[in-house]
Amino acid sequence: MARPLFAVLDRHGGAEHTGPMNTLRVFAAAIVVSAAVGLSACSPATTPVIAPVTMEADDLQGASVDLVVGQVLNINTGDLAVDSYTAEIADGAILEFVQGREDGSAVYNPGFTAKAVGETEVTMTNEQGGIQPLEFTVTVTE
Repeated sequence: MARPLFAVLDRHGGAEHTGPMNTLRVFAAAIVVSAAVGLSACSPATTPVIAPVTMEADDLQGASVDLVVGQVLNINTGDLAVDSYTAEIADGAILEFVQGREDGSAVYNPGFTAKAVGETEVTMTNEQGGIQPLEFTVTVTE
């Protein structure tokens, strides 16, 4: 004799037929477990966030700045316009300059993004003049 699909073993090992309420509970529990397993498989992998390094423009002269790949060097320009700086990078494969700008009510400082492992020299100049070029070294590690 075939057992019903939803049966529970009683204390003596025999099959005890479940009522509609018990069948519904077993079915609901199966759905909850399936949903939990399915959702956990879909959760995105978390990528660690790398905090930016912020420096004053005045502190960069002769400095050595250490970054990791993907990290940003944010430069506070003080009283000088954020869009007045340009940069020359000895090895553009290691570091990328990001021009400062004003966009409506937001102000974005100039900076650099570390692209690859290595060391490069940087010279920043200000088109408004009055300051000497800022020369510094950036070392990027993994």
